[in-house]
Amino acid sequence: MNLSKLFENNGNFPLRDSASARKLLYKKQIFNILYLENRKSIADLCNTVSVSVPTMTRIMHELMDEGWVKELGTGKSRGGRRPVFFGLNPDVRYILGIELTKKYTRINIFDMHNRAIGETYQIDIELQNPGLFEVLREQTELFIRNSNIDKKRILGAGLSLPGLIDKKTDVNFTYPNLGGKPLHETFTDLLKVPAYVEHDTKAMALGESWFGLAKNKSNVLCLNVGSGIGLGMILNGELYHGFSGFSGEFGHIQLDPEGALCDCGKIGCLETLASGSALVAKAKQKIGTGTNSIITKLVNDRTDEIKLPVIINAAHQGDQFAIELIEEAGGYLARGISTLLHLLNPELVIIGGDMARAENLLADPIQQKLNKYTIGRIRQDTRIFISELKDQAGLLGTIPVVMLNVFSQEPGTNNNHKSIKT
Repeated sequence: MNLSKLFENNGNFPLRDSASARKLLYKKQIFNILYLENRKSIADLCNTVSVSVPTMTRIMHELMDEGWVKELGTGKSRGGRRPVFFGLNPDVRYILGIELTKKYTRINIFDMHNRAIGETYQIDIELQNPGLFEVLREQTELFIRNSNIDKKRILGAGLSLPGLIDKKTDVNFTYPNLGGKPLHETFTDLLKVPAYVEHDTKAMALGESWFGLAKNKSNVLCLNVGSGIGLGMILNGELYHGFSGFSGEFGHIQLDPEGALCDCGKIGCLETLASGSALVAKAKQKIGTGTNSIITKLVNDRTDEIKLPVIINAAHQGDQFAIELIEEAGGYLARGISTLLHLLNPELVIIGGDMARAENLLADPIQQKLNKYTIGRIRQDTRIFISELKDQAGLLGTIPVVMLNVFSQEPGTNNNHKSIKT
């Protein structure tokens, strides 16, 4: 029986009722192993799946006939016949990744070797735009067609988005325009493929854990510094959600009791001081009152077009005003990070999101200020790095959002909250 049956039944297949169903589960285990470990021999797979060599050989031949698996060649002899290695056919299925942010949405498609099939496509539409769903549906369909991908080959869509997402109800309480239904149902209906949803900073942490600096690490904090500021936490090797799923709202820690009003309704949040939105607001205000900066030239004197990438670009070109904006943000971030170090004692802190493009212009002031705000013995146990994935970690994180559900023993459930150990 074809492995597709297990992925397409949305959890309603009678998994334990027959030998055929049992074989499907074996196939799913093999799919899992080959996806995570790239290539295996028959003997390796027998040891892991606990089936006989003849049974495994028959199953592998079926998977090759169905197009899921291909032969990769032979390895070195272990004292007998040279082992034949097998791996997933990278084009047998695809993952649709969608990253929704406050200001834009990014889309890409990935094969079974986690490779993007083309350039990431960005839609400049705000998350609160009433026309978001229609634009997202149309643009996603267009992207799939232009990518020459058969939609039936999309295993699932992984979506990341900001806001307070209740892990029990899968409802986003920050953005009521997304509807009151569970998010995975809303987006499955919209995109016509199985959809799985994760909070943006938690998806970023998954991306770092699978593909970035957090790989094989057990205690890592991932800061998503973009239009807002969020925190994804890998604690004891698992993605941490908290009781309701609301953990990681790092940007809403108050740093200035007399500060600006935040989008959350509170005063002086870290987000009002160090986020990309805060930097853009400060740049517009200062330049509007006469501060000299090459930012003005980069936007052709149209201050309304100042965006975070423009500020970062100016800073990399040596513009003092832009550099000072980023340094100031780094100082505020260091104050917040120092609290995290004292509470959680992580081995690694990764700075990601749009602000990661500032690289050492952001990392250096954070490092310097941490020495001021943090107990030395605690500080020395933690390394601070700018993400190597930069602002791509969130979109890459949509891959494990899908695959953790595919690998679940309960197909069809929105099982984003399991261990990320692989």
